[in-house]
Amino acid sequence: MAGIALVSVYDKSGLSILSSAFAKHEVSIIGSGGTAEAIRKLGHQVTDVSDYTGYSEMPGGLVKTLHPKIHAGILGDWNDPSQRKYLETNSIRPFDFVVVNLYPFQEVVKQDPENHQKAVDNIDIGGVALIRAAAKGALLNQRVVPVTNPFQYDGLIRELDRYGKIGPEMRLSLAKEAFGITARYDLAISEYFSRNTK
Repeated sequence: MAGIALVSVYDKSGLSILSSAFAKHEVSIIGSGGTAEAIRKLGHQVTDVSDYTGYSEMPGGLVKTLHPKIHAGILGDWNDPSQRKYLETNSIRPFDFVVVNLYPFQEVVKQDPENHQKAVDNIDIGGVALIRAAAKGALLNQRVVPVTNPFQYDGLIRELDRYGKIGPEMRLSLAKEAFGITARYDLAISEYFSRNTK
């Protein structure tokens, strides 16, 4: 299916088989920072987010994917004439897959609950925004496939190999899971600071 995937993952397990599947199905990859580096080391082609957006990552990796060329590529509707004009004028490409998993906030605060700075450092911002945008895009334009966990890779690859694309049932299922992930993530952050700060 030729297409484009945005890949930005903390947990890089399974990245080799996913990258190979994308290469097989002619899905090009745009990757953030360490993810792009990992994909390149696996021998696959990848474009750095910073090269695509024209903005380098903020020091400390605080801002990587929060950019109109990223989010408009997830949410934009190429069938809407006014949106298409905006997207083409700004050289925005349509994303077909958004593969994101989050900083391990829950695990970090469980291991070291008194370390508030470490907790704050592990609050994911861009990843949550990407997951929410991809889940909305899946429902809004029936195009984007949100992938939020390495355990989902095998099913995704089977569907790609069998049909050459991701069908509406899997897209909807993945969107539901994506909204659940962001809800639980935000709840964990809220509960942690409610318990551990005055």
